[in-house]
Amino acid sequence: MSGRIRWGILGTGKIARKFVEGLAAVPDAELVAVGSRARPTAEAFGDAFGVPRRHASYRELAEDGDVDAVYIATPNPFHAPNSILCLEAGKAVLCEKPFAVNARQAEDAIRTARHRRVFLMEAMWTRFLPAIARVRGWISDGDLGEVRMVEVNYGYRTEVDPLGRVFNPAQAGGSLLDVGVYGASFVSMIFGPHPDEVRSAAHLGKTGVDEQAASVLSYPSGRLALLFSAVRTQTHDEARIYGTDGRIVVHPPFHAATRATLERNGHHETADYPLEGNGFNYQIEEVGRRLREGQTESPVMPLDETLGIVRIMDRIRQQWGLKYPME
Repeated sequence: MSGRIRWGILGTGKIARKFVEGLAAVPDAELVAVGSRARPTAEAFGDAFGVPRRHASYRELAEDGDVDAVYIATPNPFHAPNSILCLEAGKAVLCEKPFAVNARQAEDAIRTARHRRVFLMEAMWTRFLPAIARVRGWISDGDLGEVRMVEVNYGYRTEVDPLGRVFNPAQAGGSLLDVGVYGASFVSMIFGPHPDEVRSAAHLGKTGVDEQAASVLSYPSGRLALLFSAVRTQTHDEARIYGTDGRIVVHPPFHAATRATLERNGHHETADYPLEGNGFNYQIEEVGRRLREGQTESPVMPLDETLGIVRIMDRIRQQWGLKYPME
């Protein structure tokens, strides 16, 4: 694939609007189509963002011959099914996190992509930020020595809305799938997606979803990771990595990182990377890069790792006894 990547967006919610903003900062990509479940919402979105092709169903978008890649921006339970719909139509897919509600859904989507030989990637935009790339560089260069512990917290406080996305079990709501996925992915980036042991506790609110949670992941050789997530408690939104020779602090807001500090032998090195665009553009550039190289996965966010992250979250929820209605 060469030239400009022609994007379609499946879904018209808040996250879709953020994607449009990020796409505008990518010179070799363009938004050509939007798909909604109803004509009025597709038309309204198209009018707001100048999208030429408006589809009144997701299938119409998936089958649009003028679309190269589709961004999945629907609610959590539909991420995997909507990805599969587009993959079966031969479209490259960037699927919003969480990639799937559970491992079974994730396996179905990955199996489809590999069978069809079509590109698929989880939209974990944090991983593609320059500040996080610098963190990976420090670790790979051995600046921390042996990495022994990782600590990530991401929580915010919002009012309970039983019908809203975050607090509704039917929407696979709760802090883990909403913001805890950032921490799980960050730890996986450093230690891998296969902890030996997972121990977790959560407060399940009146609607039945996790309003805050804490998890400890144990890895071989005694390595440990501590994860906090919350939708009713404001936290620092920060990540820390501890090694035998130093530590790294990813400054708030960790999930939209622009600044990280390496502390070693009494010296501090701070890397500042102001975002170009709104930060979504970096993952969009990654998709375009891989498509032009004829690849069906990203080595920065590979599918086997994405599946491992979903399995970690499955193990965590199993300990809470939290099962969503669609499971």
